Amino acid sequence: MAASVWKRCVTAAVKVKCLSPSFSARRWLLSAAYTDTKVWEAREKDPQNLAVLATTMDRTYDRNLPVSSLTVSRFVDNISSREEVDQAEYYLYKFRHSPNCWYLRDWTIHSWIRQCLKYGAREKALHTLKNKVQYGIFPDDFTFNLFIDSYIKDGDFKSACSVVEEVMLQEAFDLPTTQILSLYALGSFLATRPQLSVSEERALGASLLICGLKQDNTVGLSAQLLGNALLGKVEMLKGIHAVFKGMPLFWSHGYLGRALAVMERVAAASGDVKLSKDTLDYINGLLQELSSTSDSDSSGEESAGEEEKKEDIVDEDDQAEQAKLPQYVSRFKELSSQLESQDKLDPASFQALVTTLAQQNLAAAEKPDLEQYKSRVQAWESENRQLIQREKEMREKAEQEKQERLAARAAAQQV
Repeated sequence: MAASVWKRCVTAAVKVKCLSPSFSARRWLLSAAYTDTKVWEAREKDPQNLAVLATTMDRTYDRNLPVSSLTVSRFVDNISSREEVDQAEYYLYKFRHSPNCWYLRDWTIHSWIRQCLKYGAREKALHTLKNKVQYGIFPDDFTFNLFIDSYIKDGDFKSACSVVEEVMLQEAFDLPTTQILSLYALGSFLATRPQLSVSEERALGASLLICGLKQDNTVGLSAQLLGNALLGKVEMLKGIHAVFKGMPLFWSHGYLGRALAVMERVAAASGDVKLSKDTLDYINGLLQELSSTSDSDSSGEESAGEEEKKEDIVDEDDQAEQAKLPQYVSRFKELSSQLESQDKLDPASFQALVTTLAQQNLAAAEKPDLEQYKSRVQAWESENRQLIQREKEMREKAEQEKQERLAARAAAQQV
């Protein structure tokens, strides 16, 4: 059923893609200037022997002493092969589980992602990102953009959406470039007509909703509508706790109601804002699917085991929300007719709308990102130099104290 729903939603998108030759692979993605490594590679080099660094870290850990963040940074910066990426992953894990775990530097995380992309270990970067608590990988906006863009350019929209999910969990949709890339990845993935599990629907719904809230236009409102609808479906099937657990989402019931509120907002708006027609087609199919599910449940077709399992998940408040489904269906039909009569339904598909948004706005949105990135790299270099100087001073102090102890010991032996 889900597949057929998405098929209806994205038919227009597929047609647009086939008919428009300008919709070629990389035209509206991040520019060469954005992904260029010159600024990053221009940093002051600190060449290191990875074998020596690895031995030093192993001995330090064996003595139950903390390894410095500077040592880990040097290791990651000096990666020169795919095999060394695997070694770096091990030491990132070790560092995360050490007393110094809070001091993993932002530039180390950025360097880690860049090194993984450079040496064909993108799946390793995604693994550490998905398991961020175990590795301490919490990228900044610019790093997220590079990561998402690498998947989009290869047409791997599912993996791109996995990165977008992490952006959503960190609530890091602050940059317009991140918003555009994320919406493009989400729209392109949905256009592939994926078979979605409940957990995938929840992740996509939350990503669409939170990212869509940053765009006060047809794309943003359509994303909010899709996001609330997907979350509403999860709420109806699994209960509200299955929606917000581990997600930066509103804890209150009524996600389908919030989807309808988006439609009401557009209907009452005086500007040119519209909703994509295929989003309404999706909502219609989703409500039909939920209605048929509700009818089968009420007719007693569930087995005793399924009923018992459902009772364990859904509480009384969830059941009260499920009882509102006929009202939601009726209200949706009213609002759909109202929007159509007001000419507030955009015939373009959601994917086509996001593509247009990217083509029109992405280039301009890149400029402030690049300026901020250059300043950030300079700040990182300054902080790194301070750490190196501090390390040098501490080593000199330790050596001086060692010589003083040796001199004192020699004097005591003479006496």
